[in-house]
Formats: sequence, C-alpha cells, structure tokens
Amino acid sequence: MAKVKKALSQAQKQLKKAPKAERQKKYQWVLMGGKQVRVKREQTIDGLAAGEFMPQNANPILLHQIGLYEELHAQEMQEGEMAEAEAEGNDLPF
Repeated sequence: MAKVKKALSQAQKQLKKAPKAERQKKYQWVLMGGKQVRVKREQTIDGLAAGEFMPQNANPILLHQIGLYEELHAQEMQEGEMAEAEAEGNDLPF
C-alpha cells in the first residue's frame, strides 16, 4: 500500500516558514570575489542605519556629549540660514 501524504495546516506552514523569515531579517546575500556570501545586515532604526539615525535625530546637548561637533556645527548653520530666510520674508511692503 502506498502512503498518503497529509496536507499541512496553515499553522504548520507558518511554523515551517518562520526560521527562514528570521534568517532573511538577520542576513543578506552579497557578491564577494565572484561568489555569493551571506553577511549580517546593518542595524536599522526606523529604516535608517544606526550610524545615520543618531546625528539626524539628536538634540544639541546629546551631540556635544558624544563628541559629534561637526554635526552640531552643521545644525547650527542650518538653523542660522533658516532664520535669515524668515527674516527676509518678513520685509514685505504689504
């Protein structure tokens, strides 16, 4: 007698796919030296790389504490340019 295969339930199918989904979140495939290699993905926060998130979303005090003086200076320059643009816009004759 031939064995009859039983169909998997939806829950069983999900359990079977779970480890693959976790691996895909952790690793990515890249080409190195003509071969595909699996490497860990870079950590992201809200879709930004962890190194980019901090300078863009930190307040001036935190930037000063962690020593990102270049970013602090760039933020101050942008704020100054925005203030100048607003001041020029207030000189309307009407």
